[in-house]
Amino acid sequence: MLASLARALFGTANDRSLKAYQRRVPEINALESQIRPLDDAALANKTVEFRERLAKGETLDALMPEAFAVAREASRRVLGMRHFDVQLVGGMVLHSGKIAEMRTGEGKTLVATLAVYLSALAGKGVHVVTVNDYLARRDAEEMGQLYGFLGLTTGVIVPNLPDDARRAAYAADITYGTNNEFGFDYLRDNMKFRLEDMVQRPFFHAIVDEVDSILIDEARTPLIISGPAEDSSDLYRSVDAVVAALVSDPATYDKDEKFRTVILTEEGSDRVETMLREAEVLAEGGLYDVHNIAVVHHVQQSLRAHTLFARDVDYIVRGGKVIIIDEYTGRMMDGRRYSDGLHQALEAKEHVEVQQENQTLASITFQNYFRLYPKLSGMTGTAMTEADEFAEIYKLDVVEIPTNLPVARKDEDDEIYLNEADKFAAVVRLIQEIHKGGQPILVGTTSVEKSEALSGELKRAGVPHNVLNARFHEMEATIVAQAGAPGAITIATNMAGRGTDIKLGGNVEMRIQQELAHIEDPAERDAAIAALREEVASNQKIVREAGGLYVIGTERHESRRIDNQLRGRAGRQGDPGNSRFFVSLQDDLMRIFGSERMTGMLQKMGMQEGEAIVHPWLNKALERAQKKVEARNFDMRKNTLKYDDVMNDQRKEVYAQRREYMLESDVATTVSEMREELIHALTERRIPEKSFAEQWQSTELQDDVQRILNLDLPIVDWSREDGMDREQVAARIADEAAKAQAVRTVNFGPDIMRFIEKQILLTTFDGVWKEHLHALDQLRQGIGLRAYGQKDPLNEYKHEAFQLFTFMLDEMRERVVSLIARVEVAPPLDLEPSANIAEFHPDPGVPGLASEPVAMSVGDAAPTLVTMEPPGSGAILPDDPSSWGETPRNGLCPCGSGKKYKHCHGRHV
Repeated sequence: MLASLARALFGTANDRSLKAYQRRVPEINALESQIRPLDDAALANKTVEFRERLAKGETLDALMPEAFAVAREASRRVLGMRHFDVQLVGGMVLHSGKIAEMRTGEGKTLVATLAVYLSALAGKGVHVVTVNDYLARRDAEEMGQLYGFLGLTTGVIVPNLPDDARRAAYAADITYGTNNEFGFDYLRDNMKFRLEDMVQRPFFHAIVDEVDSILIDEARTPLIISGPAEDSSDLYRSVDAVVAALVSDPATYDKDEKFRTVILTEEGSDRVETMLREAEVLAEGGLYDVHNIAVVHHVQQSLRAHTLFARDVDYIVRGGKVIIIDEYTGRMMDGRRYSDGLHQALEAKEHVEVQQENQTLASITFQNYFRLYPKLSGMTGTAMTEADEFAEIYKLDVVEIPTNLPVARKDEDDEIYLNEADKFAAVVRLIQEIHKGGQPILVGTTSVEKSEALSGELKRAGVPHNVLNARFHEMEATIVAQAGAPGAITIATNMAGRGTDIKLGGNVEMRIQQELAHIEDPAERDAAIAALREEVASNQKIVREAGGLYVIGTERHESRRIDNQLRGRAGRQGDPGNSRFFVSLQDDLMRIFGSERMTGMLQKMGMQEGEAIVHPWLNKALERAQKKVEARNFDMRKNTLKYDDVMNDQRKEVYAQRREYMLESDVATTVSEMREELIHALTERRIPEKSFAEQWQSTELQDDVQRILNLDLPIVDWSREDGMDREQVAARIADEAAKAQAVRTVNFGPDIMRFIEKQILLTTFDGVWKEHLHALDQLRQGIGLRAYGQKDPLNEYKHEAFQLFTFMLDEMRERVVSLIARVEVAPPLDLEPSANIAEFHPDPGVPGLASEPVAMSVGDAAPTLVTMEPPGSGAILPDDPSSWGETPRNGLCPCGSGKKYKHCHGRHV
């Protein structure tokens, strides 16, 4: 009660934020009288003026009113659109590093231009993140006209773009692209071998379109770049045949749809074991013996594929490939793959080619990627429902911005039916009734399967309609653009992030592109365009009088935001419209998450088949069910982030160290320090402190030195010398190793040796980091079992991950020293980039990695480094300083003394 009273007296936090922004709107509007008289050249020159003022110390905040006024005037001239006052408020929200919630049709794409232009003046690059490649290209092309007019450059990042083009796009003032492309470029950059090969600049400001879709929905799983692992496609097919025969009996497995988990029962385990023996998959031992752990993994993934993943709901099969369907947008995610063998299990289930498994080379979650930006902001039509998560994970506040015109849409109460057949029959009846009045209809479904089932019902009823789902993905823009024409009926699988407005009467610009592209005569084309505009204007009047767009939801999605996005397609910019949702007790949301009490209550009330119940209380019950799901998904994302935060600290350290190595022109000192540290570690392990010579493991130390440093030293004889101690042994080994390295440097030449050292250092670093990621993956999978031992899995994961990281650094040091001690130079080869790299999210991947590490083959006796055209190949003569070339001061002296150049021949230079 007190909270309600406080809100009535002082307004909500959102109201107070809005007032602060709205107070600055008159200041921007007042500048319009000064800006509008300027000619095009003078207006464009404002960008130069703003940048000069920034260089003199003025801030972006101080420039904001003038910059917004300039951007608005440029938009009016170039795009024919002048920003509304509420759009100015939206621009201010984005500039202040917050999320602007604006209803569908309020012009979020145009709003972004204000904040983008202002931030771009700093010259540090602004990234505009979209949900798909179509929107990235479209927005870069359309809004790029505005930025180009004002003297700014625009780039766009799309899949399969070569590195040079990517680097140019990132060098532009404004860069458009998808969240996946930005994230994968970050990972790829940290796999490069030279700084000049990297494509991204240091991060500055990211503006995320459909921020809830990207930072919430897609944040449950990380981006992964992976390489090929062991091929086990035959095993997948064999296991699939067993599991396919098993799943017909529900007694063999327990399935939890709420948490999407499935396990074999005791009976199921016994039957699987017997069937696997008969199929000769299990050669010896029981199913759960240690040496059969891989078979258990394959069985589990195959069981998930058969019981939790449905064709035409979670994926479709096209062109002999299993293609994932995005559950939030209904789009095909071609090229992406589920990880951990699940995609291979689905391929075996659908009897298509089973592709090779992959191993993680680099990964990052969207949470940790976007937190790399010093300034982050976003916009969407539905963010308030997730405001707590935005604040907790990203430190982003949400500001709800009022519509330019009052919303005239009528949102009707949900209709609830006992079963799905009754629900769809009611939907078809309503569509037929509305269609007679000429009102356009948008019908939202949750899966491809449901959209095609409804389409079949409408065909049988003789109702003409269009279907937009993953199968007709290519026609998306065309279908959505004309969904507002009189009498149009459109069935769409989810409407999140479509990016194309449904305009009443139809989209005239889209129709001009599609219908008049063949007309070349200018006069004829102008006449056709005028006729088309007149027709669309007439249709718009018809649709308005009929009641605007009617949105029908055939099912409640587990996320309220998706429902709101569907509903928000009607009533844009003050247009009339209606919305109604149909629900059945057999729907997934009601069956899995709905209250059993509500189901029982409806049946006790005598609800019959074919009858509907409509009541506001039921709407609230549905909302509570959705909140349960959202809370569960939030917990999943938080849990993913907690574990990734552990890896993120290590990833930052590894990437920073890797960059340091690339920055150094000479890593000889680093390698020398690694060698000395390794020698001390070896001697400490084999010669305990304050021990007698008889207690030394001299033979083992001698073998270690031979194996790692490639030196045959009489360490056993040294241990018999009087007065010999551990420090002296270490010093002798270090001295001999330094001399051997000096000889190698003389033989190869300092320039070649420096090149080899750097390549080995980076390649080895990448190798141990890849193995470390694999170890963390394995640790993560089983760490939850520690809870049975009354231990916190997260703390256990942190502790063991740190131990693994320490082991990784020790392993890297040993491998680097060992490789350099054995390296030989082979003739240069033309190396083709590997095609076996894949990028994954959610658990998925997009084939194609632009650059590859220098290839290296490492044998037990004589490893070989295959180099790319090393610099300088002339012979180095120890007695002839004129042949030494430019020798680094911290490098070993080419004379062979074993001393650093600055302490030997270079001390007087």
